[in-house]
Amino acid sequence: MPTAAAQRPGGDVSSAEGVAADELKQFIERLERLEEEKAGIMGDIKEVFAELKGRGFDAKAVRTIIRIRKQDHSERQEQEAILELYMQALGMA
Repeated sequence: MPTAAAQRPGGDVSSAEGVAADELKQFIERLERLEEEKAGIMGDIKEVFAELKGRGFDAKAVRTIIRIRKQDHSERQEQEAILELYMQALGMA
């Protein structure tokens, strides 16, 4: 349970709590920097998709290809076999 000093903003903090607070602050600052980088990367990805759409490529198909390429070969084969089976069952093949 936190002490009254730890609960008060700007209150005195014992040395053990101070170390934990410093460490926590460092983690938070690292996460904030990473979130900023992530936002920049997401913006870059958005620009690439806009460019490929401008060149006539289908963004949805490209996203599907990227997702498929992340899968290992056996996982992809299994998924394709199940999809084919379901499509045959529905008369779509």
